Amino acid sequence: MGLHIVVCIKAVVTKIPVKGYVRTAGSLELNPFDRSVLETALRLKQDHGGQITVLTMGPEASVSALYEARAMGADRIILVSDSALVGSDTLATSKALCGAVQKLMPFDLLFFGVRSFDSDTGQVGPQTAVLLDLPLVTAVHAIDVQGSRVSVERRADGFLEAYAFSFPGVLTIDPASVPARDPKLAELESAFQNREEQRWALSDLDVSADAVGWRGSATKVPAVKRVVKERKCTFLSGPVDDQATRLIDRIRTSGVMD
Repeated sequence: MGLHIVVCIKAVVTKIPVKGYVRTAGSLELNPFDRSVLETALRLKQDHGGQITVLTMGPEASVSALYEARAMGADRIILVSDSALVGSDTLATSKALCGAVQKLMPFDLLFFGVRSFDSDTGQVGPQTAVLLDLPLVTAVHAIDVQGSRVSVERRADGFLEAYAFSFPGVLTIDPASVPARDPKLAELESAFQNREEQRWALSDLDVSADAVGWRGSATKVPAVKRVVKERKCTFLSGPVDDQATRLIDRIRTSGVMD
């Protein structure tokens, strides 16, 4: 029967927020860090057979990321969208995704990107794994499947780490692990024209409205702003001993060192 791989992707904001407010209903595109995740799933399907289900949570505009995943080769695409989900932080998002993933059981592997281009927290994958009570390995760059046994490798702090577990399990995929394919124009046209996605509202999930959205979020981002860099670099000239003395004086004056 092959593998059933569930891939959670995100549609990210591509334009500057209007008047400082965070808006996710406008121009969205597939998170760049999720492309290697989809490619990894597609290669495993090619080697072992099976089915790839791609899932995302977000506003209506998020469906474009699903169509791109479909064009790349996903078998099933699902959009979780509901007004009750507006304002969800990473934990509330993880709870909603957990409810959606549970509807897709049984599966063998659940994939996430290591982080998203817009918020860059890297929290949703690990949090969802904890909520599902499944083994998790992050930033994986190599996967070997033998029967129901999975061996993976990751690099961290200069070390090569190897792990093994039995299905099911959760992995976040290193974006540098594999180069992602570019879907052909005909495949993109077919995906965007056929619109074969499934749509789930919060009522389709076993998740309380109090656990998601603004009410279920412990953290909130009411606005964003551009960061203005005011620091500038100053070069010291003269003898080295004199430079060192002036540098120490500046550090002391700034209050960094007493």
